[in-house]
Amino acid sequence: MKKTALFAALLFAWPLLGQNPPATNPPPQNPPAQTPPAQNPPKLEQPPMAAPEPEEEKKPAPVKKPETPTATTAPGGTKVTGPAATAAKPASAEGKMVEEIVARVNNEIITSSELDKARASAEEDARQECSGKCTPEQLQVALEDRQKSALRDLIDQSLLEQRGKDLAISVETDVVKQLDQIRIGNNLKDMEELEKAVSAQGFNWEDFKNNIRNKILTQQVISREVGSHITIGHDEALKVYNEHKAEFVKPEEVALKAFEVSTEGKTEAEIPELKKKAESYLQRIKDGEDFSVLAKRFSDGKTAQQGGYLGEYKRGELAKELEDKVFVMKKNELTGVIETKQGFLILQVLEHYTEGVQPYDKVENDIMEHLYNQRMEPVLRDYLKTLREQSYVVIKPGYQEMTGGGNSEIEEVSTTPESTKEKKHHKKYLLFGKSSGSK
Repeated sequence: MKKTALFAALLFAWPLLGQNPPATNPPPQNPPAQTPPAQNPPKLEQPPMAAPEPEEEKKPAPVKKPETPTATTAPGGTKVTGPAATAAKPASAEGKMVEEIVARVNNEIITSSELDKARASAEEDARQECSGKCTPEQLQVALEDRQKSALRDLIDQSLLEQRGKDLAISVETDVVKQLDQIRIGNNLKDMEELEKAVSAQGFNWEDFKNNIRNKILTQQVISREVGSHITIGHDEALKVYNEHKAEFVKPEEVALKAFEVSTEGKTEAEIPELKKKAESYLQRIKDGEDFSVLAKRFSDGKTAQQGGYLGEYKRGELAKELEDKVFVMKKNELTGVIETKQGFLILQVLEHYTEGVQPYDKVENDIMEHLYNQRMEPVLRDYLKTLREQSYVVIKPGYQEMTGGGNSEIEEVSTTPESTKEKKHHKKYLLFGKSSGSK
């Protein structure tokens, strides 16, 4: 049986939770694309432009080298920057400099600690993706590529979050659902227990929720502004199938979902009642309730958040008892309640692939998703480029190599005269139409 991620991995891999694999469940017309790692940069208001003072006499102004902007903690614990940071710093030195600003995205900032976290996360992702697949040289190239793009990804993430706010997209309901799925997947009684578990792992609870909120927000922005303009027709997918049939040869495999009722830590007297509980869930599924929905809500298995999805298995990859049962079953058939050392198990066969070239209806979802992702990549890249061009993005010297270059030294945002604002805003279009405020 394939192992699933530990609790810490569940906390970080939340975007994947609750999604069923494309090979076995019809994907949405516009499946979510990958997004840059979520961050929660502090808000920074543009410094107001001071009115010019009357000149007493014309003297050349002394040339003063600009200081490197830093983030400062004010007495109340609020992080402020630039001139505001200087103003917030009391003479008693109660405020203190905490970190430098490496980039500014409109009125938001990206700090050195946020960049460090993003680079560490990028390295971990590269190692996971290359695990067992890459040579040491290929892994090194992947690590270098991820490191170089870390700051650019943070900038893109910030731009997508800001765009989501401009579009007034509300994701609070989705955030609550996602948190509840994580809670259920970790067998926790309530949100208070989840908060304690998150804190015990060394994460700040508010940051944890904000990361979930920002990732959902950016996914919805991409789906609305980019994905909704990508369509894959049936004829196009069928053409790919006919031209590449050799690529759809599979060994005999079964794709499975599981519903588990755990008996670990239970007494012998409790076992019969737990078996009845498993049998009642089996009957509910037979009566028409959705297997995935029940698994997300009630399964004790580690795959509950994925609707119980286990994966695809060839002969020889399952325990003999399970293999003998599922390899004679057809699509959507259910096993009875199977007793194991860990508890009671119900399996559903999502798909049974016969050996050889697979019929079109069994691989249509795979083809659709492949074509969608293939088309999404360049369109999303162009969309992000458009957002960057329409925004004020400045990078501190020494960090440009992480963004692809072409950015100037970080500096303060000056106030734009209203007349110029109106002209620029009137011309401000996104890739697929006007921005929310355009007329």
